[in-house]
Amino acid sequence: MRNEALNLPYVAERMPYVDEIVVVDGASVDDTVAVARRLWPDAVIVQQTRTGKGNALACGFAAATGDIIVMIDADGSTDPAEIPAFVRALTEGADLAKGSRFSLGGHSDDITALRRLGNKGLNGLVNRIFHTGFADLCYGYNAFWRRHLPIIDLPSTDTTEAQWGDGFEVETIINVRMARAGLTITEVGSHESRRIHGRSNLNAVSDGLRVLRTIDRERRSRRAGQRGAHSESDAAEPYDVAADTVVAETGGAETGVAEAEVVEADTTPAAVAR
Repeated sequence: MRNEALNLPYVAERMPYVDEIVVVDGASVDDTVAVARRLWPDAVIVQQTRTGKGNALACGFAAATGDIIVMIDADGSTDPAEIPAFVRALTEGADLAKGSRFSLGGHSDDITALRRLGNKGLNGLVNRIFHTGFADLCYGYNAFWRRHLPIIDLPSTDTTEAQWGDGFEVETIINVRMARAGLTITEVGSHESRRIHGRSNLNAVSDGLRVLRTIDRERRSRRAGQRGAHSESDAAEPYDVAADTVVAETGGAETGVAEAEVVEADTTPAAVAR
C-alpha cells in the first residue's frame, strides 16, 4: 500500500480477530506507517523491494507466518468483515478461496463498464484455455493455505530490478497456477466498494494488456509442461497436492495440466478461529 493513512482506520474498524497482520508499505510519504503501528501495535510492517501490487504481495507473503494467508487492500475497497467467509471456505476443503464480485451475491460499486467488459473477456479466455470456471478473474481479495506458496512461485523479492508478476497481473498468476496444479478453488461472493480516499493506480488498458500477456505466458508454459510429461529424461516432478507440503520443482514447468475444481461457497459469516 502507499499513502493509505486516511483509509486505514476504516480497515481496522472492520477487521475481525486474526492471528497476524502484515502491512506492506510502498514508500508512503504520508503517515501510513505511523497510523498502521497505532492501529495494530503487533503488526509486522515491511517495505516492498520494488514497485507494483505483485511485488507488495510477494513481500507480504514472505513475511507471513500463519497457516492461512488473506490478501486484502488497504484502501477500504475490500471489506475485512468478509474474512471469516474466506477462512471457512478453506477449512471446509478449498485450497484457494477466491473472491468474486459477479456471483454468490457479490457486487462492485467501483468497476467501470470498460473494466467489466475487459474482465469478462479475459475471464472467458482463461476458462477456455485452462478448463476452469472462474466468474471473476481480476479481483484481488483472495485467501489460500500458505503451504501453496511454492506453486504460486512469485518473483524473488531480493532484487530491485523489475520482474514479471510485479504488477496487477499477480491475481491472474495466482489463479492460473493454482488451477494448473489441480487445486480446489472455491469462489466466495464479495462486495467491492469504492476506495474511500485517494486514487487507484489501476489502468484498465495497460493492466489489461499485462493480464493478456500473462495468460499467454502461462499457456506457453503449460504446453512446455505437457511436452515434458512425455519425456522421461526431461520430466519435472509433479505436485503432490494431497500432502500438507507441496512436492514440486518450482523453478521448472509442471508435468501435465489438471482441471481446477471451482465450487461456490456459502458466504454466511462465521467467527475466525483463534
